[in-house]
Amino acid sequence: MQKLHLVMGGRVRDPQGLDFIDLSQINIVGIFPDAASATEAWRANAQRTVDDAEMRYVVVHLHRLLEPDKPKRKKKSP
Repeated sequence: MQKLHLVMGGRVRDPQGLDFIDLSQINIVGIFPDAASATEAWRANAQRTVDDAEMRYVVVHLHRLLEPDKPKRKKKSP
């Protein structure tokens, strides 16, 4: 199964939270096939708006939403 990731952002009420002010103004950056490309897109958009504390971009793990009962893979410790 693909590990799809959604990158999106918008203006939030509190910079520490994820309560978006106006859902009609959400910027959907795109859907990406892996975490690396999603992180790259997230970083580019977050850096572009770094001076605006009320703008927040996030990566949503769509593959986790599509299979919520599937256990997460544990990362190997170094």
